[in-house]
Amino acid sequence: MERSWFNRLTQNPLFKSFLFFSIFRAFYGAGILIVTWFLATETENPWWVSVLFLLASMIFSRLLFRFIKRIRSESESN
Repeated sequence: MERSWFNRLTQNPLFKSFLFFSIFRAFYGAGILIVTWFLATETENPWWVSVLFLLASMIFSRLLFRFIKRIRSESESN
């Protein structure tokens, strides 16, 4: 029986990585936006604190995703 194009797509490692990254970014991004909104509206901090928080979260998210990706690839190889 020939596999359908959807089965081939979902078994592709590039597609799996893209899907995992998209889900990660959606949840992480929503959390960051909520925290930034809180910093900008509910605290007495100047506006640039929110900007610094967003810049730091960009760097942290890349490091966190690399860490998750490394753990995930190690568990798949075992």
